[in-house]
Amino acid sequence: MALKLSDNSLRVLEKRYLKKDENGKVVETPHEMFSRVAKTIAAADRIFKKPEDVVARLEKDFYDMMAGLEFMPNSPTLMNAGRDLSQLSACFVLPIDDSMESIFDSIKATALIHKSGGGTGFSFSRLRSKASVVKSTGGMASGPISFMKVFDAATQAVKQGGTRRGANMGILRVDHPDIMDFIVCKENDKEINNFNISVAITEDFMKHVVNNEEYELIDPSTKKVVRKINAKTVFDLMVKMAHKNGEPGIVFIDRINNDNPTPNIGKIESTNPCGEQPLLPFESCNLGSINLYALLKKNAAEKLEIDWDNLKRIIHLAVHFLDNVIEVNKYPLAEIDKMTKQTRKVGLGVMGWASALAKMMIPYDSDEALALAEKLMSFIHTEARIESLELAKERGTFPAFKGSIYDKESGLKLRNATLTTIAPTGTISIIAGPCSSGIEPMFAISYYRSNVLDNDKMIEIEPAFKEVMEERGLYSRKLMEKIAEKGSIHDIEEVPVEIRRAFMTAHDISPEWHIKMQSVFQKYTDNAVSKTVNFHQDATIDDVRNAYMLAYEQGCKGVTIYRDKSRDEQVLNIGSKEPAKAAVKASEVKIGPRPRPEVVMGTTTKVSTGCGNLYVTINTDEHNTPFEVFTQMGKAGGCAASQLEAIGRLVSLAFRSGVDVKVITEQLRGIRCPSPSWEKGARIFSCADAIARVVERRLVNDKIEAKVSADTAAEAEDILNQVSKSEEQLEEHITGNIVGVCPDCGGAVRHEEGCVKCSACGYTKC
Repeated sequence: MALKLSDNSLRVLEKRYLKKDENGKVVETPHEMFSRVAKTIAAADRIFKKPEDVVARLEKDFYDMMAGLEFMPNSPTLMNAGRDLSQLSACFVLPIDDSMESIFDSIKATALIHKSGGGTGFSFSRLRSKASVVKSTGGMASGPISFMKVFDAATQAVKQGGTRRGANMGILRVDHPDIMDFIVCKENDKEINNFNISVAITEDFMKHVVNNEEYELIDPSTKKVVRKINAKTVFDLMVKMAHKNGEPGIVFIDRINNDNPTPNIGKIESTNPCGEQPLLPFESCNLGSINLYALLKKNAAEKLEIDWDNLKRIIHLAVHFLDNVIEVNKYPLAEIDKMTKQTRKVGLGVMGWASALAKMMIPYDSDEALALAEKLMSFIHTEARIESLELAKERGTFPAFKGSIYDKESGLKLRNATLTTIAPTGTISIIAGPCSSGIEPMFAISYYRSNVLDNDKMIEIEPAFKEVMEERGLYSRKLMEKIAEKGSIHDIEEVPVEIRRAFMTAHDISPEWHIKMQSVFQKYTDNAVSKTVNFHQDATIDDVRNAYMLAYEQGCKGVTIYRDKSRDEQVLNIGSKEPAKAAVKASEVKIGPRPRPEVVMGTTTKVSTGCGNLYVTINTDEHNTPFEVFTQMGKAGGCAASQLEAIGRLVSLAFRSGVDVKVITEQLRGIRCPSPSWEKGARIFSCADAIARVVERRLVNDKIEAKVSADTAAEAEDILNQVSKSEEQLEEHITGNIVGVCPDCGGAVRHEEGCVKCSACGYTKC
């Protein structure tokens, strides 16, 4: 089968998935990657004594559905199948008991999982609250949040699979004594940055919220009631913090355990980092998604619809594929191997839902879309079970079947304890593109993507929209530029009304419809649904509260919200394509450095960066005017030292040539590298950013002292305000739920499917 991959797809594959030699050179083609994966996964059938011709045919079928972009497994399978690592699962949950041994055993296990490409979830609810007495020592316990910080630091130190840092989910039960501290632990967004956090909410708690009553906080070690607190007060704090920066999310833990297929072997306490995969301690799960956009066909009336026959074929193949993954997977721990094979959970989901709806001219926020979603997910769930039943006849039921809900209630002799999950599809949807992520609405119809190297801008266009406009003879570059100014076509009169209704972006859709869509998919999803409910910047706290209550009433297993521009680090929005104006005109710049005086005076400042301690020396001349900068980094050498020396020389040249210091710092501030750090409550994005901050701090302090000595403190405050404003205006603003800049490519990263990801290069925080 001929591969038809987009430029974006090829970039992502080359950067993250294809084999590389010891020099980092790509030594594998996409065809070879899909062949490698298909061959490895099909080989599992030999374990069940299948003839070689059957295995060969299955290998071809697996290859064809991936190469045809109809189905993609989760990233670790694409990356690692048939290679030395061979860890193929994306989702893990680890236990944390109330002992130092358990805590640090889990940290070690976390490091191994992150190194192999997986994400981890934890419940910290078993840990005693802060200030509790530790019987063995007589000291005071430090509490769950302090240990979350230890896990966070360990995650920061382990680079996941050589491509990105690991991601975690931290969960605390709502009846834990430290729940109020947990809710606000990410308020300033300066700590625990390698965690998503969610509160595990019980049915009892929700009843007390509705009735505005107190509920009990319970000591996890003694199981005794510590105190009572008003449930609505706690719920309101969750809402307030989610409104502020999107965290914490909420997980309806009792609802999840009501659907726990194997309560006979344990209770579910946590989920994976994006919340869609509730798992028992030491369980893992491998995922895969069907590309609905690739499964559209024209019917007899020349109208696009889902190809149900082809979808059925892909569902059966995909379940077979995912069950085989369990057999050939090399798990990072023996306990994970054992527990995973006890339940044999898989998670088959979808991607391209919004793209498919739009191409069929069905608005996302319509009863027609909800009805189709119900028909679709019901069909997937039913056909997945049929295939699991067939596999069980050949291979046996999952070992924990006896005593499971299937054994007790339905008698369904399934091969797999769970079959369906709606998971994030960040990078695999780029590979399968054009394809929207999961069941999320489109991010933007058209938008500008900045090239950080030369300040050029390119227009990105939703492929399905471009096709529709070209088919109708309405496509033009000028119109795309106009749309890129807004991201949405909601009020673009040149676009026909029916196309405007069909091609809706996340912010064109009210939160209520986001939740309705999530709820419909949840009805036929064994595990859970990863979905972000988007809010406009001006949404109120009451709007968020209503969304949380609606998610509860609609049967969701959890909910994550994101209010536009609610995170401190968000720097991009849809906006003007005009480049920022230079702070000074070229004709005003004094060209030519002044000579160096015999004596200069200076100070050296130490700054902690992601690469190590940086020492910045600033010298001034006899007029107290900045003259030169020297930099030195401990243990730095080679390229790092030469780059720092180059920055120092150029800044010195600019100082001596009379360039406005503010202009210099504006050029250096905000430059990002993959290893940001924190210094005295401020984020240091790179060594260049650190130099700018030291220069700015020194010169601002000098000016303030001079102003104060002249008894003009108000003017000094103005200077500080100007510095603050310059920081806010570091970069210009592109759309929707964007929350920052990609550390890999400099593109926009946005909050979607409960995670932060880049649509340009495939980077994802989770």
